[in-house]
Amino acid sequence: MKLPPPLYRNKGAKNFHIYNQYVIRAKKRNELQKFLKDKNVPTAIYYPLPLHLQKCFSYLGYKEGDFPESEKASREVLALPIYPELSQEQQDFIVSCLYDFYNQ
Repeated sequence: MKLPPPLYRNKGAKNFHIYNQYVIRAKKRNELQKFLKDKNVPTAIYYPLPLHLQKCFSYLGYKEGDFPESEKASREVLALPIYPELSQEQQDFIVSCLYDFYNQ
């Protein structure tokens, strides 16, 4: 059995966050995603279209512009790798890639 993360360990928590997604908001998101792909860093965009603009919710009658913050977030969010086996070295590499992208 794996120990809970230190944040939870000393509080007696039996349930804790599983960290299945690590999502950032990124300027130039699409360019960053391509840059990371070229460095073999997998990413994902889980909601490229905000919920109110998805076809399955069209019956609610919302249109583009009704939820500007949701629309902005859908253009900026990018999920980075996160899973228990992700080593410190891999984490450092991902962070250095982000640094390199935004400082080029």
